[in-house]
Amino acid sequence: MSLFAQIFTWWNGQTLGTRLWTSRNGQLVGEDEQGNVFYTNADASRRWVIYNGEVEASRISPEWHGWLHHTYESPPTEAPLPRKSWEKPHQPNLTGTPAAYHPPGSIRAADPRPRPDYDAWVPE
Repeated sequence: MSLFAQIFTWWNGQTLGTRLWTSRNGQLVGEDEQGNVFYTNADASRRWVIYNGEVEASRISPEWHGWLHHTYESPPTEAPLPRKSWEKPHQPNLTGTPAAYHPPGSIRAADPRPRPDYDAWVPE
């Protein structure tokens, strides 16, 4: 990535300022299944994430989200949350992507022809 992009854009990954702050003050806490890396400072008052790829908050799993927002004191690497048998794996928000859900009859669905579930009234 170019130096210009690192200085002025946050959506392309960490900025130069974040990189410097992390190298001087950050203590590595862990990494999630998507490759996002989580840090805290020495007194654990600040917590942050360096995204692996696109900066999209919905890519963070609920366990790490709770830790980032001080809901859980211990990170998921030390005290993982119990998983229920019916829980599905975390999935980021797919709205606006090719993998987004499109209901039947939608112009973006695989079969865009509407399927009417009624008989239209015809005047006599």
